[in-house]
Amino acid sequence: MNDDKDAMSILNELKKKIFYDLLNLMGRVFVIVRYSEDVQIGTRGFLQPEKENGLVLVFNARMNFIWNEDGIIEVKLVFGTKPEDCIIPVSHIIAVYSPELQTQFVTTYMTEVQNASAPSTIAAPVPEEPEEKEDDGSAAAEPDNKVLKVDFSKKKKK
Repeated sequence: MNDDKDAMSILNELKKKIFYDLLNLMGRVFVIVRYSEDVQIGTRGFLQPEKENGLVLVFNARMNFIWNEDGIIEVKLVFGTKPEDCIIPVSHIIAVYSPELQTQFVTTYMTEVQNASAPSTIAAPVPEEPEEKEDDGSAAAEPDNKVLKVDFSKKKKK
């Protein structure tokens, strides 16, 4: 069991390093957080599709967040127009990625042990060529598909 703790600690440090490396390179980084009662997303919480597929969060270099020594991210995120105080233990981050760099780091290590209700594998979104349509920039899960698709195209100026 001690080896599992050491491996988890090393894995969490790797997530942090990749997070900051991508943030410094591109100015923003995406993470997928799996559902857990340890993760607090203000009063909003996780929606049902997010409980199944994970919640995609975007961090940028201008945001005011703290990644504390205990491996917990504390940040105020806006959902729609409502700011929510969020607490995200790094152990519940299952993917760190950058669509601009077409790079992703995905892990499901210890998922079953830490959260029996979480799926054993979660597919990270793979950026694909954006369709020619305007989108509100929100992520949406397709009803019959367990993969969360995110449109990374920039909004067109009118």
